[in-house]
Amino acid sequence: MSRIKVVLNTLAEQKKKGLIPFITAGDPAPDLTVPLMHALVAGGADIIELGVPFSDPMADGPVIQRASERALAQGVGMRDVLQFVTEFRRTNQSTPVVLMGYANPIERMGAGVFVEAAKQAGVDGVLVVDYPPEECEDFAMLMKENGLDPIFLLAPTSTDERIEQVGKVASGYVYYVSLKGVTGSGHLDLDAVAEKIPAIKKHVKVPVGVGFGIRDGATAKAIGSVSDAVVIGSRIIQELENTPRENAVQAVQTFITGIRSALDEIR
Repeated sequence: MSRIKVVLNTLAEQKKKGLIPFITAGDPAPDLTVPLMHALVAGGADIIELGVPFSDPMADGPVIQRASERALAQGVGMRDVLQFVTEFRRTNQSTPVVLMGYANPIERMGAGVFVEAAKQAGVDGVLVVDYPPEECEDFAMLMKENGLDPIFLLAPTSTDERIEQVGKVASGYVYYVSLKGVTGSGHLDLDAVAEKIPAIKKHVKVPVGVGFGIRDGATAKAIGSVSDAVVIGSRIIQELENTPRENAVQAVQTFITGIRSALDEIR
């Protein structure tokens, strides 16, 4: 059983909601990535999404785009990201790590080489934004054969057919994008999310995490009340942008602690 499944099953048994924060590897500085990962766990994160810097992150809004640009400017690439995971695993063997990014860096490395390297580093799942389920069954199968969970996105515009396709290949969890548009944009419509989740669960047998538009404890609690987990990214990047480097790790831990407390109020 994968680390992701173990964690999400345990949360379900405890009637708790999953907290899945996102940071971009290498931002604001490569030497802060692993300390930030540990700070997320100390603050109450259940799973970490680690963004792979990419020059054209089409699903990401300005905040995460800037994070990618800062990381790329410091020379951070896929092999560096895997090294961060390796370092994190030296002292944390229990918190799942999901790489989130785009197809190009994986294809440059080669799918087989990437999957083996990810497995060796201690990665638990991979979400490739521009790999639609109907076009990456071989990649998803390769990942599963190596004990990695292929994670897929669903959106308000996803048809029943697309949801069914995702249900056939996804494992770990699915990431429901609560808004049309890019990360960090738009107004959260809780009623629309609450309406969509049952339609997803009809075809998808893994837990559903919801992201995009979650900015504070109140929005996290609202979304957590209708989903299995919440994903929060842009707001953490903003915290890093607005905090002096020497205070960044503590600021992120404090912020995540507040989100965790809000989620734990859900009964």
